[in-house]
Amino acid sequence: MQAPQALYDNNATRNAATKAPLPHLPENARRRTERLESCFVNSPGSARLHTPPAIAGALLADEDRKPHKRRRLPSTFPFFLGSGSSPCLKTITSTSLMAVNGAGTFHRTRLDEDEDAANISRNVLAESWRQWPNEAAFDNLDEHRGPVSLKVTGDIPPWAAGSLYRTGPGQSRVDKTAKGTHYVSHWFDGFAHTHRFDIAAPSRPGDKTAVSYSSRRQSDDYVARVRKKGWRSGISFGQKADPCVGIFSKLMSVFEPKLTTYNVTVMADVPGMPPAKPAPSSAGHRPPVANLYAGTDVAAMQRIDPASLEPLGPASQAVFHPDLKGPMSSAHAQRDPDTGDFFNYNLDFGRVPTYRVFRVSAATGKTDVLATISEPDLPAAYLHSFFLTQNFVVLCLPSSHLQWSGLGIVWHRNILDAMEPFDASKLCRWVVVDRRHGKGVVARFSTPAAFFFHSVNAFETTTKNEKGEERVDLVLDYVEYQNLDVMKGFYYDVILDRNDAAKKFWTAEDRAKTTTPSFVRYKFAMPATPAKDYAATASRELTIRSPHAGDLPTIHPGRRGKPYRYVYSTANRGLSTLVDALVKTDVEAADAALWAGPAGHMPGEPIFVARPGGTDEDDGVVLSVVVDGVGERAYLLCLDARTMEEMGRAEAEFAIGMGFHGTHVPVKA
Repeated sequence: MQAPQALYDNNATRNAATKAPLPHLPENARRRTERLESCFVNSPGSARLHTPPAIAGALLADEDRKPHKRRRLPSTFPFFLGSGSSPCLKTITSTSLMAVNGAGTFHRTRLDEDEDAANISRNVLAESWRQWPNEAAFDNLDEHRGPVSLKVTGDIPPWAAGSLYRTGPGQSRVDKTAKGTHYVSHWFDGFAHTHRFDIAAPSRPGDKTAVSYSSRRQSDDYVARVRKKGWRSGISFGQKADPCVGIFSKLMSVFEPKLTTYNVTVMADVPGMPPAKPAPSSAGHRPPVANLYAGTDVAAMQRIDPASLEPLGPASQAVFHPDLKGPMSSAHAQRDPDTGDFFNYNLDFGRVPTYRVFRVSAATGKTDVLATISEPDLPAAYLHSFFLTQNFVVLCLPSSHLQWSGLGIVWHRNILDAMEPFDASKLCRWVVVDRRHGKGVVARFSTPAAFFFHSVNAFETTTKNEKGEERVDLVLDYVEYQNLDVMKGFYYDVILDRNDAAKKFWTAEDRAKTTTPSFVRYKFAMPATPAKDYAATASRELTIRSPHAGDLPTIHPGRRGKPYRYVYSTANRGLSTLVDALVKTDVEAADAALWAGPAGHMPGEPIFVARPGGTDEDDGVVLSVVVDGVGERAYLLCLDARTMEEMGRAEAEFAIGMGFHGTHVPVKA
């Protein structure tokens, strides 16, 4: 398929086209046209699509003449042939930066890392994100209680059959409240919206794998309360507080589980919790899931009916154990890949904050508190995830300290404003807890100040010294940011570039560097006896910078807590205010393979699904929900996990919100 005037480079065609005079254009369209001509005509050595500047300029001018309309890129814009035509995407192995800025699959080596990292800054400063529309992923998102059959193109392997659950922010405004329209300030506070893709193997030879979709809002009761009161009570991540709300209201409402939107993670078969009772409206396909819960950074979870996706109410961590009474926890509980045991921590505020690390047995449902950690020198911190190895639970408290031992959240009523300013002297502090023998804290150490949302993986290695004595090393991988800036980049105003907020944010104080992630590996030698302080340090073994590594990382689920090689994540080449690519990172070779769609196609978290019986770590597929900001619709993308090339997709005729995390529940044999 080929769109009008969008051609693979052909010198004769290109030369003729570029000699055409530019039409009379508005000044802003002319500037963008000249930038396009410089980028696409004068960039040698890249496999690319070309739209003649005269045509591109006319299209941009036409868009500029349309008043009061969301600006959308025309279908002949460079980088793509149509708004979603997958056959046009090509596999490219090239050192050309323009190729990496385009659409397709790109293989890069460690030798390209410096160049590709610098390219992010160039793209950001050139305001390339202005040509990457993303409003469809955040505005006017509807429920589709379905199931809705999706159009499948290409091939999705039948062994990927199962239910893919996704959750994330949905509705970002509440109209007709007692005080007018309520706007959600921060993406992390968008009202929860949960999605399910049912992937069904063909029932007859020659048929395609079928995919259906359904979704449901999870915060209708909360939204109704906001509409009645006109303001948002309860703890949030970054919502700007109503200045008229008094301190008494703050104290009474801030930690109510019902006043939380559970929009970050979705967990299936949580031990220690009762099976979900089917809602009266449940009908049709019922996934093989005992229970389903959505989580965020508070010490509670939202029950969800696995079939209808109907919200069934919150459940506090106190259900697991009465000592788990603190208000905060990790959104990313860890699971033992072999036993299914469930691990997390609970943070209780006070003059000295208290962290309780606990385990819920998958076999018995019993909860054990593995360690109670309350130390004057250990701050209350925003800790979104942690680490699990075969023998240890590891907490890393990043340099995201909370004011007044966490009680600053009560005053500000959000986590972001309650954080102390980043201070490079406030090191990351690590606590290692034994999970096998009841020994509690068995090690402490520190690393330089930094921030992270997501751990990637952790495992143990054993070495022997010259005396033949064995030593255990912890290998700890996470996605690191230089400071706390990245969290402020997730305000809706920045993501959607309202009133030039994106330009103000991204061009200030070298933000293109401080807000891009790196894959970082630390190694720590376990001591013979626990230290009382954090003087010990870990060695930094590996750093892989963006876009060769990204965030929202996932790995082969069978490699959790074990040595591994490949990480799949979202990346940003500086072409979007959020993400613009998927990347497979080889942590042994430090190489990367990137997949990028046409301009405006924004991929979500990649979920790895292993081929049954496969032995290679990357023998499987990667599933990602991609929002097409140009066509204002979405599709479930299926990539070959080995090559990062597209195998197939399931297309919806509507947009699906840009979410955070998900889980794939395979069909039970």
